[in-house]
Amino acid sequence: MSWENNRKFHDVRTIYLDFDGTLHNSIIIYAPSFKKAYDYLVESGKAKPRIWKDEEISGWLGFTRKEMWDSFMKDLEEQHKNQAGMIIGREMQELMLSGQAHLYENSLHVLSELKKRGFCLVFLSNCSIRYMEASAAAFNLHRYFDDMICSEMYDFIPKHEILSLIKKDYPMNQVMVGDRYHDMEAAAKNSIYSVFCSYGYGRKEEGEGASACIGSILELLSIV
Repeated sequence: MSWENNRKFHDVRTIYLDFDGTLHNSIIIYAPSFKKAYDYLVESGKAKPRIWKDEEISGWLGFTRKEMWDSFMKDLEEQHKNQAGMIIGREMQELMLSGQAHLYENSLHVLSELKKRGFCLVFLSNCSIRYMEASAAAFNLHRYFDDMICSEMYDFIPKHEILSLIKKDYPMNQVMVGDRYHDMEAAAKNSIYSVFCSYGYGRKEEGEGASACIGSILELLSIV
């Protein structure tokens, strides 16, 4: 696989940015939230006690709710999925708003610089509305993004389907920036550029076929 890091996308006008694993080092708040939800499952007799490593937990970051549960505990009753999911969501929101969440170094600088250059910036994440709003409040993201879109707004359909519905609303040409295969798939199926964030939570092979690869969010400024 050959990365085209030296290629500059001079014709790009709209940049879609994933959040977790792209701008946000989300394992910091996801890991303790997941562990609290797992404790609930253990107490409910639905799971056996065990120690979770962050590397295991991070594999679900960027997944939709259905993908996460299908991978984690597919046969768990829906009521327990809902309760555990509520615990994760509530804990992450509380940690976010209490100042315990951290963006990757230079994330806000990159957003600010891209905004100054005149790009249309669109937040596009497989997350809930409450999580997106908490993130926006914690980091003042509305200052940078022209629009903020999350999968719950579209009943958690795949990201590539969401992109196909919204891309006409923003200037062409466009690029999708993210760290998971969902982001690369969304770009490929909508015939736009893609930038794979190798520092995020996706495996290297998830970025195969990307237009470019970056090892830090700061490198995005040298591509667009």
